[in-house]
Amino acid sequence: MAMDLKVLTEAVGELDEDKVLEMLEDFVATNPTEEEAQKVVNACQQGMAVVGDLFDKGEYFVGDLIFAGELLSSAIEALKPVIGSGSTEKVGTIVLGTVEGDLHDIGKNIFRSMAEAAGFEVYDIGIDQSVSAFIDKIKEVKPQILGMSGVLTLAIDAMKNVVDGLQQEGLKNDLKIIIGGNPVTKEACEHVGADAFTTNAAEGVKICQGWMC
Repeated sequence: MAMDLKVLTEAVGELDEDKVLEMLEDFVATNPTEEEAQKVVNACQQGMAVVGDLFDKGEYFVGDLIFAGELLSSAIEALKPVIGSGSTEKVGTIVLGTVEGDLHDIGKNIFRSMAEAAGFEVYDIGIDQSVSAFIDKIKEVKPQILGMSGVLTLAIDAMKNVVDGLQQEGLKNDLKIIIGGNPVTKEACEHVGADAFTTNAAEGVKICQGWMC
C-alpha cells in the first residue's frame, strides 16, 4: 500500500482538494483491499478532526468547515469503488435534523458526512423540523440514534419538545439521543433529556460509534 496516510491526513487538514483527490485516485488504481480502503477513510476522518481543531482555534471559519464537509463527501465518493456502495455492513442508523425555528444546517451536514463515512446510515430530515416530523421519521426507519442540531438558543427548548414527544409516544427508551450546536452544554443536555451533546462533529460521530459497540 503506497498511500502515505499521514500525508493524506495533512492534505485533508489543509483542505488541499486537488492533492487529496489525486492521492485517492492513485490509491484506487492500485486495486486495494477493503481493509486498506477503510484505513484511508480513517485518515480522511482524522484530517476532518484537524479541520475541527483549527476551527476551534479560530484559524478556520465556517466556510472552511462547509468546504471540508464537501471535500470529505468527494473523498468518500472517490473511494466508493473500493469501499463498496452499501455492501459494507452499516454500523447503525441515525435520524438527523435541525429543530423547529432553526435554519442552520452546516454543523448538521458536516456531522452527516462524517457519520456516513463512519458507516452509519443517516436519514437527514432537514432544517426547521417539527416534533411530529422527527417522530414520524423515527417510527418509519426505527433508528438507534437521534441527532438534533441547533445553533440558536431557542433550539434547546425545541429539542426538549422533541424528546418530550418521543417520551409520550413511548419511543424514547429505544433511542440514544445526541444534540449538537453552539448553545449545547451539559446543562442543556440534561434539560433536553438527551444522552450526549457535542459541539464538534468528529467527536459526535465517536460518541455514536461508542453506542454501537
